[in-house]
Amino acid sequence: MADFYPSLTQCAIVATAFKILLFPAYKSTDFEVHRNWLAITHSLPVQEWYYEKTSEWTLDYPPFFAAFEWALSQLAHYVDPAMLDVKNLNYDSWQTVYFQRATVIVTELVLYFALSRFIKSVPQPNKHLAHAASLSIFLSPGLFIIDHIHFQYNGFLYGILILSIVWARKQSTLLYSGITFAVLLCLKHIYLYLALAYFVYLLRAYCLDPKSVFRPRIFNIIKLGVSVVTVFGVAFGPFASWGQLLQLKDRLFPFSRGLCHAYWAPNVWAMYSFADRVLIPFAPKLGLPLNQEALSSVTRGLVGDTSFAILPEVSKEHTFALTFLFQLLPLTKLWLRPTWDNFVGALTLCGYASFLFGWHVHEKAILLIIIPFSLIALKDRRYFSAFRPIAVAGHVSLFPLLFTAAEFPLKTIYTLLWLILFLFVFDAIAPVPERRRTFLLDRFSLLYITVAIPLLVYTSLVHQLVFGLDRLQFLPLMFTSAYSALGVVGSWVGFMVVYFTS
Repeated sequence: MADFYPSLTQCAIVATAFKILLFPAYKSTDFEVHRNWLAITHSLPVQEWYYEKTSEWTLDYPPFFAAFEWALSQLAHYVDPAMLDVKNLNYDSWQTVYFQRATVIVTELVLYFALSRFIKSVPQPNKHLAHAASLSIFLSPGLFIIDHIHFQYNGFLYGILILSIVWARKQSTLLYSGITFAVLLCLKHIYLYLALAYFVYLLRAYCLDPKSVFRPRIFNIIKLGVSVVTVFGVAFGPFASWGQLLQLKDRLFPFSRGLCHAYWAPNVWAMYSFADRVLIPFAPKLGLPLNQEALSSVTRGLVGDTSFAILPEVSKEHTFALTFLFQLLPLTKLWLRPTWDNFVGALTLCGYASFLFGWHVHEKAILLIIIPFSLIALKDRRYFSAFRPIAVAGHVSLFPLLFTAAEFPLKTIYTLLWLILFLFVFDAIAPVPERRRTFLLDRFSLLYITVAIPLLVYTSLVHQLVFGLDRLQFLPLMFTSAYSALGVVGSWVGFMVVYFTS
């Protein structure tokens, strides 16, 4: 079966050639965000990076990512110096576009390296499974849509995450895993969602004696503690004054934003918003009070603060409590049985909990679930049954990011080919567990995938033919969000069952 697949290197070469052809494709405001960050880090002293606000796209990633932008800016100076002018807003010369697109491809070599390490870390009987999982990640429609069209650097960042996960497999490299994850947190703070899983696993498997939790390994604790403190010291040292640390905190954690980042972030709050919208026509009959301010906004939930017409408002404290509670469940098993498989499972479930119940969740954060899950999706057929709905829901939920006509066939055909290739191939090679298959989850997966096709037809074609371009614009987004949220929740419930019964 291993010979069925092209090598990771062959796929990387072909994929790179295809991505270069997409250089002129649609680019989102994230392209200007990163161009502006190039300009800020190149033109201003370090102490001013997090105060600069000429553009609305202010620097709001941790210091190591700012340093990463600074390093890229040193090369950008030789390509087109005009892109490094802080006041040159929305500058997009072809040199700038090609340079920024190329940096995404080049830095994705980190992902290639991490996946090659992952394949080598898996014992021979299962190496073909690791190879298939690695190809699915490298060719992921999520990375294709978000990084190479919409524009971000997720391939680079997830490469570091996977490298950290691979190093967590062996006791001899556990320290490197902790250090690498600390570096990752200083590159992008969204990975804090996974931090508790790392904390529990490193504490249990590295800092405490495997035979007794009451026997600390003092030398290991010192090594890990000093290493992590050093990483954060190097990252935040240039911003050591109290005022700058407060400014950094405000930039990194803008809690003033609303509950929902977008209608199409498919989490529990999307379903909550959908239920609130559905209840509005029935409110008079049921005697329910209406929030008139919420009713006045046709695009409520699309951007900015979210308010509900019928259902109770949700506070930040509610989301934090729910997220912590549902992360605590898999962490308990990880503490009791600190194996590598349980660690990756706990990482995945921490990603689920944060995505489903978090505050102001970005739709792009779905990769925090899909990518770690991909590493163990082929552990056996029960895992794969839980993986299928999230693979479909997660990628379909990203479609509204690319709303231009030219990109519609790209995102649709690429995603469908990926789903057909990997879901069917995975289904053929996933090991069958000794126990019976989870037939209920299998049937849910099949039914859920079947519904995806008519949904895409309606949201992309039928809605405009029936209602035109200007009427009920929120409906396609709301249907996409609700459908995707159902898949994410169903996958989460299924994987929770599988995780705790395996």
